[in-house]
Amino acid sequence: QVHVVESGGGLVQPGGSLRLSCAVSGVLFSNYAMGWYRQAPGKQREMVATITSGSVTNYADSVKGRFTISRDNAKNTVSLQMNSLNPEDTAVYYCNAPSIARSGSWGQGTQVTVSS
Repeated sequence: QVHVVESGGGLVQPGGSLRLSCAVSGVLFSNYAMGWYRQAPGKQREMVATITSGSVTNYADSVKGRFTISRDNAKNTVSLQMNSLNPEDTAVYYCNAPSIARSGSWGQGTQVTVSS
């Protein structure tokens, strides 16, 4: 029953920054681990970052040191701060609970394009 709305994507130059936001509803948000995933055309979807209900984080090696995932339980939101972006970060970014992602249910995502 989880419902997510991703926002904050756009076009940015290499080296720039973006902050993505995910509004979550339909679940007791504070009880769920959450994550950001991304998929480029012709590529498989991959995990970018996760955050547990206790705010323990994990990142893909490709984004460590550049991206930061956070959550605000009072607002039922999950954010992804992306710094030092490069063209390889270009993808549609999705927010999901990992437990829900396993079942294959996804929202619309938000497009991030890194280009000169």
